[in-house]
Amino acid sequence: MQVTGTGTPQGSPVLFNHLRTDVATPARQPCAARSKRYAINPLGHKWTHHNITYRIIQFPNTLNVEDTRKAIGIAFTKWSDVSPLTFTEVTDGNATADITIGFYTFNHTDCWWSPLHPCFDGLNGELAHAFLPPRGEIHFDNHEFWILGKSRFSWKQGVWLNDLVQVAAHEIGHALGLWHSRDPQALMHPNATYTGQRNIAQDDVWGIQRLYGCLDKKRVCDPWARLGFCERRKTFMKKNCPQRCDFCYEPLEVVTTATPPAANTKIKMVPRGKVVGFRCGTKNTRSPPKVSWYKDGEQILSSIPGYIVMKDRDLRIVANEFNEGVYTCRVHRRGDIISANSWAIRLKPEQPSNS
Repeated sequence: MQVTGTGTPQGSPVLFNHLRTDVATPARQPCAARSKRYAINPLGHKWTHHNITYRIIQFPNTLNVEDTRKAIGIAFTKWSDVSPLTFTEVTDGNATADITIGFYTFNHTDCWWSPLHPCFDGLNGELAHAFLPPRGEIHFDNHEFWILGKSRFSWKQGVWLNDLVQVAAHEIGHALGLWHSRDPQALMHPNATYTGQRNIAQDDVWGIQRLYGCLDKKRVCDPWARLGFCERRKTFMKKNCPQRCDFCYEPLEVVTTATPPAANTKIKMVPRGKVVGFRCGTKNTRSPPKVSWYKDGEQILSSIPGYIVMKDRDLRIVANEFNEGVYTCRVHRRGDIISANSWAIRLKPEQPSNS
């Protein structure tokens, strides 16, 4: 495995992509010891206000304006129903909005200028990607066939018809500050496209409420709490008055000690913000081997542009607290692992400022 480094790209974005390919990658089952599976971005990006506005600045070719607005509105409502957040569409073309939404083709916005912001790839493949707060952008691939309704394959047209509500709801979760969940039932799971998960799951609720707090659904929560319902009727109050009874969040997961790297793992100290590149195996154009990537023993299922980009034999990361760890590439041929290489990435201690 080769490891290379480059300087941090100027204006490197923080975004997530959402993929569809012909064959679904099987979801990795989380460890049973985990009590939570959602993930909040490690830099703590979130909106500092709860009344969030959005504007659709470019509409898709395959869906009319009215149905597009309806689909996006339904997707935002899924999150407002389980959080203190409210979402309002801004239709004035001259007005600013917190989150902008657009449907684009291959080359759009700044994808040519940042190595960690991919351009769209045409039909299938990448469907959409979203930037974390405070940038607030959601981009959809306009080469895809977007519909108002559940995703399905059209034999007549020979293409996937993609559920805009489902994909938009997933991307909105990222635009609000959530990372991918490890719960296969969650809307924020990276394989949600394949499972058809269209609704907010409990794990998604825990994640969004960890960021923004929870929402009491009843106006009579205070008198109920004074009657002792928080102790005597916990299930009822957790559902209807979580904020008043401090039932917003599930218990924190048990903190585990990271497994130390193997004896033959090389350790590389990297300055914060540097882009580090890995290359796995040797180039063989006749019969290219299958390559799989792992971080701290867990398989990397998809790219997280702005942080981790995976393509064939190559993997690139931005050195930060989230990306510290042991990266392993395994080369497979006919189902057997023929080689494996590991590299431990550690942040180089920052020099104290003289000022």
